[in-house]
Amino acid sequence: MKTILILGAGTAGTLMANSLSQRLNLEQWNITILDEHPIHYYQPGFLFLPFGIFSQNDVIQPRRRFLPNGVHYLEAEIDRVQAEKNRVLLKSGEQLGYDILIIATGAKIAPEQTQGMLGNDWRTRVFDFYTFEGASALNGALRNWDGGRLVVQITEMPVKCPVAPLEFAFLADSWLKDRRLRHKTEIVYLTPLSNPYIKPVAADVLGQVLKEKRVKVVTDFHVDHIDNEQHAIVCRQGDKVDYDLLVTVPINTGDVAMGRSGLANELHFVATDPDTLQSKQYPNIFVLGDATDLPSPKSSLVARSQAGVLTENVVNYMNGDPLESQLCGAGEGDRPMPPASDFSGKSERNQKKYRLPVLGPFLAEPPSDQFRELAVRWIYGTNSQKLWRYRELAIS
Repeated sequence: MKTILILGAGTAGTLMANSLSQRLNLEQWNITILDEHPIHYYQPGFLFLPFGIFSQNDVIQPRRRFLPNGVHYLEAEIDRVQAEKNRVLLKSGEQLGYDILIIATGAKIAPEQTQGMLGNDWRTRVFDFYTFEGASALNGALRNWDGGRLVVQITEMPVKCPVAPLEFAFLADSWLKDRRLRHKTEIVYLTPLSNPYIKPVAADVLGQVLKEKRVKVVTDFHVDHIDNEQHAIVCRQGDKVDYDLLVTVPINTGDVAMGRSGLANELHFVATDPDTLQSKQYPNIFVLGDATDLPSPKSSLVARSQAGVLTENVVNYMNGDPLESQLCGAGEGDRPMPPASDFSGKSERNQKKYRLPVLGPFLAEPPSDQFRELAVRWIYGTNSQKLWRYRELAIS
């Protein structure tokens, strides 16, 4: 029996396990998914934890619940991949062989890479919301908030779900209004980009929303360090922005084990062919989701599209057939997706105006695509009415 080993049981890894289990003969192929954490955290829900919209129980599920029958789950920590020997070494000393390796180890925050970020203000005045612990601690800080300067800041791109920091600023504006604290709070948004968002059309629209919500935007702000004594964030040019509460998106990196394996760049993102999602070094290794070094956004929408392409390519590789040459026409209802290398905004849809907010764009498209896209964009795989309401509130 041959083995497919999937590293990472997050969204991307789970999608591949489910997809491949339906395509392959499990009497001939052993599919094993490996992750060091037994709990699945619903990461899009972290955005709502600080505001009390979601509770901790809303974002926690056992990983095994999302895996199909016939897929083996192993809880263990990776030490490194020995790709030349087709095996993975675990921290326990155990070795796992594979015929095909799929890397879906995701991305994580690395606050230690910014000087001073883990200083005395960490989790007292400086918080992240990209982790369960950070979002939960921020919930406590907001409960005691009585006004001041609230700074939302992105350290460096790329980050997971690049729209999330903007959504946080919008939700904070609404949350503060509900508690009659908005007039006592200045919201400042710091970004290393030259625009509020990565896509040009969206940047114009979201920039106007920020202006309407009286959120001060500072672009091209490249962080040098955090001054814990002065409670200030300092940029490389020496300018500083004081904060009473800093909500930061630290540098995002891939899994350090991939760096130790010689498969990744300095940020531990794996070198990946942008068309086939094959490792640039080893033909029997494939990569998807946040683990890649591709310039495509690190989001669940991209991972879902990649999973469709990658499933076909893994099957083609097994059969000795040519691999798909571009990320197009797979996943998301067979709607063509732009290549993973497109991060310029050239493929961004034309801006349109609709009479009905939220539903307008979907009513203008073929019915088969309406609710699929609505689900992906707005509810990220859940039917929670809370999430529907508050994601709309964040933009409206």
